[in-house]
Amino acid sequence: MTMNIQTLNDLSNRRTFLGRAGLGSIALASLLKPGALQAAPGVDRWTGTLGRLHHTPKIKRIIHLYMAGGPTHLETFDFKPELRKMDGKGMPESFTKGQPIAQLQNKELKCMGPQHDFQHFGQSKQYISEIFPHIGTVADDIAIVRSMRTDAINHDPAHTLMNTGTLISGRPSIGSWMLYGLGAETDELPGFVVLSSIGKHGQSQPISARQWHSGFLPSRFQGVELRSVGDPVLYVGRPGGVTMGRQRDIVETINKLNLLHERATRDPEIRTRIAQYEMAFRMQTSVPDLVDLAGEPESIREMYGTKGADGSFAANCLLARRLAERGVRFIQMYHRGWDHHGSVKSKVAGTAGEVDQACAALIKDLKQRGMFEDTLIMWGGEFGRTPMAQGNGRDHHIKGFSMWFAGGGIKGGTSYGSTDELGYNAVDDIVHVNDLQATILHLLGIDHKRLTFKFQGLDMRLTGIAGNVVDGILA
Repeated sequence: MTMNIQTLNDLSNRRTFLGRAGLGSIALASLLKPGALQAAPGVDRWTGTLGRLHHTPKIKRIIHLYMAGGPTHLETFDFKPELRKMDGKGMPESFTKGQPIAQLQNKELKCMGPQHDFQHFGQSKQYISEIFPHIGTVADDIAIVRSMRTDAINHDPAHTLMNTGTLISGRPSIGSWMLYGLGAETDELPGFVVLSSIGKHGQSQPISARQWHSGFLPSRFQGVELRSVGDPVLYVGRPGGVTMGRQRDIVETINKLNLLHERATRDPEIRTRIAQYEMAFRMQTSVPDLVDLAGEPESIREMYGTKGADGSFAANCLLARRLAERGVRFIQMYHRGWDHHGSVKSKVAGTAGEVDQACAALIKDLKQRGMFEDTLIMWGGEFGRTPMAQGNGRDHHIKGFSMWFAGGGIKGGTSYGSTDELGYNAVDDIVHVNDLQATILHLLGIDHKRLTFKFQGLDMRLTGIAGNVVDGILA
């Protein structure tokens, strides 16, 4: 066979070396000796596009407690006594005229007062609903933002804006941007993991997988959903009669073929395919140990309010702590039970009861393990609910809602921003979703204006042309 210079170069380059030596054999060595993969020469491990951070980071990871469906701020973190006085009376037109309204459009608008009492918690006297007694015990650790705003009045586009910074479907999610910019801290698990649970007291909110997609970024940066019941990943176990060695032979052979294909096409997605085969192989070892909560002390399981592996939000919170310990950068937990168009008084209390204890336990657990100071915990949904009644429930609302934050770089025991006397409009220190995203990146040591990716001739970024860091909640 005649070889030209290009062929000889190809055979001697790094990719060919990996193809001959077997990229998988290096990965297998990393299972037997942690850290070996990082030290191996020539391994295509993504360490982030930034190289050097823009400023000193406050956090290493994020745990997003995503209350899907739109929690009502008026029964949770934003008490409005004036709205209670107006209960049953007509909503003043000065608030609603010309404003976007979802299902209440062209209907008589009447005020609905807060359905639960609030009380002061902690030395900071944070004003929190009585339906969150456990979160009340960590009131001095959280910063409550009562002036959130979004642009989308329906669930799916509002989720899209919260996750990707835009209403346009198909853009990268914030977890994908994090991995692209910073790289991963673990070789045995995905750097971006998604968990979900279904509530019993509200409409189950459907969440599309594109909410954690990588968009125009390479697909290696997309989130990986772990199922809450049964095998967390399909086919995580090996079929009967298939040993680790035999499976390794298959992975190595596939990777060699993929490397040959990449040399011919120069398609960057082939590198992603190789990385995903390797990650899948490692996860067959790491995931069973991750989800085995039997080794957790009984006191810890009781603190979270779970026996483990039951698909509940509480079990997912405990699993989130274990993921964080193992180096996962972005952990997103959807609790899909906050869509309360009816029976808001009883249902919001029921849904709060499904998350209250575990949210507080997660904060306390991270603190006792020395992880609180370099973790950001954020709690909230895609929008709030109307001060106007929808029968005995509340409709979607985008002009003002609440979220809370805790952990590294956050000024605990503080309240930031406010809505008007009826809880309709955010009026002081308004925080748009893009401002929230800019603040998250800031805590990670990233200037949101400088983390970009060239796409269709534009330098794209998570926050688009908007976004300001919310200094008022930062320590």
